[in-house]
Amino acid sequence: MVDWDQTTDASCRIEIDVLAGYRSRLPQIAQTIIESCGDKNSCNHVDFEPIPSKDAVIKIIDKFLEIIFPGYFSREKLDPVNLSFNIGQCVIQLFSMLSEQVTSGIRHDCNRNNMTCQECNENGLEISLKVLESIPSIRRLLALDVQAAFEGDPAARSHDEIIFSYPGIFAITVYRTAHVIYELGVPMLPRIMSEYAHSKTGIDIHPGAHIDERFVIDHGTGVVIGETTTIGKNVRIYQGVTLGALSLSKDACEQLREKKRHPTIEDDVIIYSGATILGGDTVIGARSVIGGNVWLTESVPPDTRVLMEKPQLVYKVCDNNEI
Repeated sequence: MVDWDQTTDASCRIEIDVLAGYRSRLPQIAQTIIESCGDKNSCNHVDFEPIPSKDAVIKIIDKFLEIIFPGYFSREKLDPVNLSFNIGQCVIQLFSMLSEQVTSGIRHDCNRNNMTCQECNENGLEISLKVLESIPSIRRLLALDVQAAFEGDPAARSHDEIIFSYPGIFAITVYRTAHVIYELGVPMLPRIMSEYAHSKTGIDIHPGAHIDERFVIDHGTGVVIGETTTIGKNVRIYQGVTLGALSLSKDACEQLREKKRHPTIEDDVIIYSGATILGGDTVIGARSVIGGNVWLTESVPPDTRVLMEKPQLVYKVCDNNEI
C-alpha cells in the first residue's frame, strides 16, 4: 500500500530544493546588475535628488481634467452648492502635486548640467502658480476645440459625448496643459505628459508645437505633430497625418536642434488621413485642402487643393472558386 503522505512530502522537498538552487544564483545576478550601473554609458538615475515620477504626472493629468472639465471627471457629483469647495480643494491638491514634480524636474536639470543655483524650490512654486493661473484660458481654448469638433462631426450627439469619449479631445487637452508648462521652461514634465497621451490615444503632439483655437483631430490614431509645428485657427486633421521633420544626419540634427524643422499650417486648412507634410520651410496656405496619402515637402499657396491622382482600379467578375 502506497503511503501518499510520505510520497507527497518527498516530491515537495525535491521541488523546494530545485527552487532553492535557482534562487541561490540570484544574488550574483543582482550584483552584476549593480556593477553595470557604474558604467558611464548605462541608463540609470542613482542619486539622492529625485527625478519626476511618471505615476505622479499621470495623477496630475487626472487632476487637471477634474478642474478643466468640472463635473465630467470629478470623483463626486458637482452642483452649484459644492462647486466652490470642490474646485478649491482640487486647486490646492494640484498645486501641491505639480510643484513637487516641477521642482524635481528643475533640480534634476540643474544638477545634470552643473548649472549655478536656480533656486529650484522657489521657481517650482512660482511656475506652478503660473500654470494654475492659465487654466481659465486653457478652458476657453478647449471649449472652442470641443465646439469645432461637434460642428464638423455629424456622428457627435453632444458636447458631453465628445469630452468623455473622443481621443482627439483628450490628446489636445493634455497638449494645451503641457504646452503651458513647456513654455515656462520646465524640463521633462511636458514630454512625460504628452507621451502618456500618446500611449492612450495613438496621437503624438509635442508640447512645443504652437496650435491655435478650434483645432480638431478626427479619429486621430497615428497623428504626429512635431515640436516646431505651427497650426492656425480652425484646422482639422484626420488619422495618420504626420506634420514632421525631414530625416537628418547626426551633425545636421545638432545644427537644427533649436530651429524650426516642422511645417506651418495656416488657418482653415483640412488635412485628410495619411497625409505627410515635412520640413520647417513648408507652409500650407490658408483654406487649403490636403488629400489623403499626399506627401509634401514644399509649400502650398492659399486656397489650394492637393490631391493624389485617382488610381486605376481593375474590376473583374470572380467565379465561386476565386477569393
